[in-house]
Amino acid sequence: MLAFVAAEAREFKGLLGKVERVTRLNWPLDFARSGWLRDRAVLLVANGPGARLAGRAADVAKEYGKELDGLASVGFCGALSAALEPCDIFVATEIHFVAHALSVPLSHPSEHCKTGKLLSMDRVASTADEKAALYRETGAEAIEMEAAGLAIRAKAWSVPFYAIRVVTDTATESFPLDFNRLRDRAGRFSRTRILAAALRRPAVVPALLHLNQRCNTAANALGDFLADARF
Repeated sequence: MLAFVAAEAREFKGLLGKVERVTRLNWPLDFARSGWLRDRAVLLVANGPGARLAGRAADVAKEYGKELDGLASVGFCGALSAALEPCDIFVATEIHFVAHALSVPLSHPSEHCKTGKLLSMDRVASTADEKAALYRETGAEAIEMEAAGLAIRAKAWSVPFYAIRVVTDTATESFPLDFNRLRDRAGRFSRTRILAAALRRPAVVPALLHLNQRCNTAANALGDFLADARF
């Protein structure tokens, strides 16, 4: 069984409609579904942002589900390279985190995706300046928050690992809010805190709505790619 792990259920928006025989699972996670994708059993699980919460999602999938034969880190990512545009599919060939680097097999050599090094860290790169600095320091083309926790487990479990992301923000874009300040004690993004921050600064609301719309479009693009990919 192949397990797709995302930070939030919304990242499965495009894929979920392509999965057959979807079953809701009563697991101790934010989101858990099983089903079939092109005659292959799959799990779709999400448990919040960051390596720790993603790792917990993978642990639960392994404990409660059938034996896993693959692990895929999927969802949104930010661009560090100017070559990446919104809704581009990015397939990692290398994961960079802390002082480690892991090579990752391509899930689907396709002309419809970009490939390269993916930076995985437990914070949002909020500004264009921060993204530029990370690009210079690491050489990574894109950044996200969960792949590190999953890559470690895939290696320990001796199963194939894939990191497939869709770009939601470009290298030259800054977020309207610092989402790192809007996480709860568990590390999840707090919708209550985000709403409160937006109410204190109404000028950021149009930018937040634009980001939300782009995320929806990106999730659909990711779902289309995953549905056609060969693992």
